[in-house]
Amino acid sequence: MSDPIRCKNCESRIEEGFNFCPECGQEITDNLTFGVLFHNTIENFFSVDARFFRSFIPLMIKPGVLARRFVDGKRLSYLHPAQFYLFISVLFFFIFSFSIRKADSKVSQALKKGFDSEIVPDSVKIEQDSIAIEKAREAFKENRKFMGISDEDAQEIDSAIASGQGRPEMSFSFDRKVLDSLIANNAPEQEKLEAMGMKEDAGALTRRFFAQLLKFYNQKGDGILQTFYDTIPIAMFFMLPLFAFLLKIFYWRRATFAHHMVFSFYYFTFLFTAFCILLTAELIWDIPFWIEFLFFLSFMVYLIAALMNFYKSSWIGAILKAGIITFVYLLLIVPTAFIGIVLTSFMLY
Repeated sequence: MSDPIRCKNCESRIEEGFNFCPECGQEITDNLTFGVLFHNTIENFFSVDARFFRSFIPLMIKPGVLARRFVDGKRLSYLHPAQFYLFISVLFFFIFSFSIRKADSKVSQALKKGFDSEIVPDSVKIEQDSIAIEKAREAFKENRKFMGISDEDAQEIDSAIASGQGRPEMSFSFDRKVLDSLIANNAPEQEKLEAMGMKEDAGALTRRFFAQLLKFYNQKGDGILQTFYDTIPIAMFFMLPLFAFLLKIFYWRRATFAHHMVFSFYYFTFLFTAFCILLTAELIWDIPFWIEFLFFLSFMVYLIAALMNFYKSSWIGAILKAGIITFVYLLLIVPTAFIGIVLTSFMLY
């Protein structure tokens, strides 16, 4: 008796006459040759390419329709929402990296001048710090809209930065001269940390905090803004489900949480796509404020239309719910996420 035929992929037993595995779908006589490899590569590429364009156009011009089609079962014709979101988000942060280089350089220079202010005369310190702080304020203003910070929060942060003008040097609760001496003499890290105020019996989290503070001091804050931006993609994986949770609260009878996640994936994909267009344009031209305002206004209009198409809401209900969801998200979730990103960036710096 001959040995039974088994699938090379999943090793399931296959009856004679079968050309494909009934378990995993792989072809039984799939001998890998250069021709097969080339054909499969081209076939898979154009398959994804076709699904991308079939997904992209409805996403941009028919809010909520693509998500509705996906949950209704029409899935093979379109990119998976998570796959679509991942692709666009990677593209966004790639373009974003070009925009933040100038801001990162400005902030790093401002921090370095703040750290170095002690070695110059007092009459020069104030002037240099004022210039450094002003550069930091300009860098913050240029990039705040991409951080998701509201106008009110931006004004408070800007005022806090401005209140530091006129101070002759950066303020630390430890003796900088003692710490500089320990660093110059290559003292053990424990002595440096204790000189910064850490207690000898400090816990692991406290020790980590002081170690990061020492690293920040040694590097004079260089690269901290880049670390902040690198943390944003991680935060987005938590912020997106929170948006879906808000949808669940307002439409708890209309769909499952998985359906809300599909809607959220596509909506955030639209947001990232719009930001990609805006960032690319700003790299080439100086975009007027009114165009940027229309861009951000389009997000609300898109959300309202998407709620109407996906959840079959009335236009009044969609406007009210879109307004409340946006208000709660920007007032509670975004500021909390911003604080979390700042703390995480510092601990991973």
